[in-house]
Amino acid sequence: MVHGFRPRLLDSLKGYQRATLMADVGAGVTVGIVALPLAMAFAIASGVKPEAGLFTAIIAGFLISALGGSNVQIGGPAGAFIVIVYGIVERYGLANLLIATSLAGVLLFALGWLRLGALVRYIPVSIVIGFTNGIAVLIGLSQVKDLLGLPIAKLPADFFSQLSVLGQHLGQTNGWALALGLGCLAVVVLWPRWLPRTRVPGTIVALVGATVLVSLFSLPVETIGSRFGGIPQGLPAFAWPALSWVSAKQLVIPTLTIALLGAIESLLCARVADNMADAQAPFPRHDPNQELMAQGLANFITPFFGGIPATGTIARTVTNVRAGARTPVAGMVHAATLLLVILVGAKLAEHVPLAALAGILLFVAWNMGEWREFARLRHFLLPYRTVLLGTFVLTVVFDLTVAVELGLIAACGFFIYRMSTLFRVSAVQPEEAAEGVQAFELYGALFFGAVAKVEALPERLAADCRHVVLDMNRLISMDTSGLEALELLHTALARRGVQLWLAAVNAQPMGLMERSGFAAELGAACIAHSLTDALDRARAAGR
Repeated sequence: MVHGFRPRLLDSLKGYQRATLMADVGAGVTVGIVALPLAMAFAIASGVKPEAGLFTAIIAGFLISALGGSNVQIGGPAGAFIVIVYGIVERYGLANLLIATSLAGVLLFALGWLRLGALVRYIPVSIVIGFTNGIAVLIGLSQVKDLLGLPIAKLPADFFSQLSVLGQHLGQTNGWALALGLGCLAVVVLWPRWLPRTRVPGTIVALVGATVLVSLFSLPVETIGSRFGGIPQGLPAFAWPALSWVSAKQLVIPTLTIALLGAIESLLCARVADNMADAQAPFPRHDPNQELMAQGLANFITPFFGGIPATGTIARTVTNVRAGARTPVAGMVHAATLLLVILVGAKLAEHVPLAALAGILLFVAWNMGEWREFARLRHFLLPYRTVLLGTFVLTVVFDLTVAVELGLIAACGFFIYRMSTLFRVSAVQPEEAAEGVQAFELYGALFFGAVAKVEALPERLAADCRHVVLDMNRLISMDTSGLEALELLHTALARRGVQLWLAAVNAQPMGLMERSGFAAELGAACIAHSLTDALDRARAAGR
């Protein structure tokens, strides 16, 4: 059954009051100011022009708020996409990035429409932490070039190649750039501690301060104007990308990567917002399927205006909640605020030093990572450690797609092993022993990873055994491999003249046996309601 398209905004506007409007406007303006430097920094770090980040924050941010399933989630370019976008631009080019983003939008919409939003929650937390920390490391590494003011035309996308290139140019460090970058980083870190109640974000203070210094003293550092020629005043015109079936086939992996990361980030962000809202002033929890459909539409439309991939952004969403947002109107105001800034002050952005943006992004990368989880690994078992560290290393050394794929395979392998060890076939000693009757209890889930324990059961039988009773009261589930194991056990026992009896079969295993015909083959008389009943029938048959 498909999911109906109903944005949360429609419900939020019912009974909308002036007080709510003022709260949303105040929060939206605050988030718009916070988003300004981040949008430009994310775009530059992704290997595209700064206006691409601003256009994404405006267009995608407006659509995600207006059409999404969350009251307070803010959409736009995200730090998690930096490494992905940079790699796609490096390997496939900017035009193919736009195509992959639109295709990912179609996929995201389909996931929501088919009610598959909950599937994202099946990704283990160890994988999410692993690739999040890996992306944070790569973001930090990508900012070393601008932080040090190194004269490198373009960094390679490969981790080890980046280390090599940066190492070769360390002797050309620009002291002014390093001082500006570290100064901005210090301001962003210390500003909330100096003025904890101010609503002016530290990123804006750092950015404005660095820009004023560069303008007044003509510091020899690279700026947005010197590298990109400035930012246009106004939104770009609609442009249809050159889409072909050949290019679409080449972009399958980038499309899946953008869609997967976008879905994970947006739904994780929405859950964080729900938890924060519950603690402050509760409102309805997000609709994951509606949120994915909104993310899909935003990512499909934004590339036609020069935008890059967008998703839910935790930092801006948290700021939105803390600023008092109550409805999606706040997110729409945030987009309008950014548009106003472009229309009025685009010329001023020419003097923004790239080292200042690098300092801000270093702070973002640090906050993005869950570094305490590494220290906590000693408290967890080997499977959790292996998946988390493996995903982290693969994200850094290879890419996110490989990391998530192998992480899921490893997590599934460990889960199968764990479930197989939990399944037991234990001998049962009945109160009244009967000659030729042996009873066993099946405990856990009988699935393809545990069938060997059932297959080995005939080896545990005494030479004079003529009846085997299986107590299935604690067998919670069974798959077709488990069913086949029971059928083979029944056949093997029959060859030896041994009758199989089943007792206390639960609904799921019983339904599978009935649909397959095994219950009819075994016979209703051989399936008892309890272990005692089955033992009595076996004793009676043995007389």
